[in-house]
Amino acid sequence: MPYILGLTGSIGMGKSTTAQMFAAQGVPVWDADSTVHRLYGPDGAATGIIGATYPDVIENGAVSRPKLRAKIAIDPSVLDFLQSKVHPLVAADRAAFLQATTAPIVVLDIPLLFETGADAQCDGIVVVSAPAEVQRARVLSRGSMTEAEFNLILSRQMHDDEKRARATWVIETLDLDSAQAAVRHVLADISKGLADA
Repeated sequence: MPYILGLTGSIGMGKSTTAQMFAAQGVPVWDADSTVHRLYGPDGAATGIIGATYPDVIENGAVSRPKLRAKIAIDPSVLDFLQSKVHPLVAADRAAFLQATTAPIVVLDIPLLFETGADAQCDGIVVVSAPAEVQRARVLSRGSMTEAEFNLILSRQMHDDEKRARATWVIETLDLDSAQAAVRHVLADISKGLADA
């Protein structure tokens, strides 16, 4: 089995950019968000399950994320339904990725790493972080989410301080150069550990 590095961080912390930095270093990255996008697509395994309970969020044979977000904003229990139905599909996809890889190190990019208990599968954990005001500004400047939606998502995520406390490494994402240097440092640490083992 490869060394499994969990990568997580709250919304707007720079996790996707950091995942790309690991990929640029030649590390295979499994991305929970893109897996969900695929599962929500036309013929996606989750589309039929969600459509059977919430037919009004299906558009052109796929799950409409904006419609789903709007439904969650009105009824947060929809999120519990999604977690019970979609998370097992996501976990199966992750297991298939790990089974297929031959790389010495892999990254599991999972926004809800701690919240879903997936951290138990990891040998080490990177938490990406930035000050709260930077996080808020990043998310709201995208223009795809209201402040209320942002606050709802934040309320469902573990607080940044707690994530940082549980991390093996913390990568600050205030600028690209220092984040890239931190990624290289993490990989050097892991490689040294593997060589010493």
